[in-house]
Amino acid sequence: MVWKIAIACFLVAATVGVHAVGLAQLLTLLVKAHALPPARLWPITWLLIRMAWALILIHAVEITVWGLFYFEAGCLPTFSSAVYFSGVTYCTIGYGDLLLPNSWRMLAPIEGLTGILMCGLSAGLFFAVVNRLFGKRFGAKTS
Repeated sequence: MVWKIAIACFLVAATVGVHAVGLAQLLTLLVKAHALPPARLWPITWLLIRMAWALILIHAVEITVWGLFYFEAGCLPTFSSAVYFSGVTYCTIGYGDLLLPNSWRMLAPIEGLTGILMCGLSAGLFFAVVNRLFGKRFGAKTS
């Protein structure tokens, strides 16, 4: 049981690491590309679309890391089913059509909690960017 907790801790660390690197890259690109933030509707919309694409890609990599583990550990029969299970677990949808073996079941709620945290970080980035774009327009202080 202890080694399964260690594996869960490693998967959480890998997920946070992927997210940190992905957000750092995204923030670097945002800073370089937008010294002066766009002020018109379509450029702002295009910026947010590209951010959404980048964040979804980061989350997809994280989901794939968990799915790869589930497949390699023999928890699920195919790679596609492992990634599908990981995706619905990470996003806390939890359809219940696939389940991990009893001995590995504790990983699912840990992945779900990790997914909630990573989605929260992504939402925070969206909030910060939107605050920066619209804060000056509406008289709010931005840092």
